[in-house]
Amino acid sequence: MAKTIVVKQIGSPIRRAADQKQTLIGLGLNKMHKTRELEDTPSIRGMVEKISHMVEIIEEKG
Repeated sequence: MAKTIVVKQIGSPIRRAADQKQTLIGLGLNKMHKTRELEDTPSIRGMVEKISHMVEIIEEKG
C-alpha cells in the first residue's frame, strides 16, 4: 500500500498569485474546507509546501 496524505484547503485563493491558484487546482482543491487524499510523493509534498499558507495536512497514512 502506498503512503498517502490527507490535505485540507484552509485559505482562499482570492488575491493570490496565479501560480498558487493553479497549484490548488493541481492538488484537486478549489473550495474552502475541501479535503483530498493524495499519494505521498516528493512532487505532491513540494506543491503542498508551496501553498502551505492555504492548506494543511490533516493525516498521514501508510
